[in-house]
Amino acid sequence: MPTVQTHPGNASTFLTHLFGQGLDDDRYVVERFRSMADGDIRPLSNGVSRTNVSRQAVRKMRPARDEIIVATGISLRNSGVQYWGWMATG
Repeated sequence: MPTVQTHPGNASTFLTHLFGQGLDDDRYVVERFRSMADGDIRPLSNGVSRTNVSRQAVRKMRPARDEIIVATGISLRNSGVQYWGWMATG
């Protein structure tokens, strides 16, 4: 399900992929990755590889143009969302 949003510094077009039960959990573990030009996907090296956030915070997230954000439910581990920046999709 593609979504179009405009936010300074983030992708203006990105892909949203819900999996499992989607955003039915209350808390999520969030991981961020960078899509490289050579096709590699690498974790962002900001010192924090995972964060624990609310459903509302996940809904407000927007990826950078080459970023992939994966939010997985804490109680419902097989549910969540992936946000793919427009350059990360292909």
